[in-house]
Amino acid sequence: MDNLDLKCAELGSALAGDNVGEKTLTDGLSVLEEQGVYAFFLFLEARAGDNGKKVSSRCAQFLENMALLEAGKPLTTLHKLAEDLDKLLFAWDLLRQSLVYGRYHAKSSNGGKA
Repeated sequence: MDNLDLKCAELGSALAGDNVGEKTLTDGLSVLEEQGVYAFFLFLEARAGDNGKKVSSRCAQFLENMALLEAGKPLTTLHKLAEDLDKLLFAWDLLRQSLVYGRYHAKSSNGGKA
C-alpha cells in the first residue's frame, strides 16, 4: 500500500514546481474547504491564465491515479464520484492535504515571503 501522505506531498511539490504561486493554491484551498470538490475544480477551470488549469489538471490526474476519478474532464466525471460520499470525502481530504503541502513548498521557494 502506498503512503498517501507522501503522495500528497509529492503532488504539493509538483504544484509549487509549476510556479503556480502561493495565492492560487491558497485560493483553491479556500474554495475546496468552503464549497467542496466540484466547486474547487470549477473555480480552477474558471481561473484566468494557465495557473488554474495547471492545478486542475494535476489534481485530476492525481485523483485518477488514486482510482477516485475517471479519466476525462474533471467536471464531468465528478458526478460519479459524488454518488459515493466516502470516496468524495476521501478525495476532498487528499486534495486539501496536497494543497497545504503545495503552499508550504511555494512559501519555502519564495524565501518565506507571502
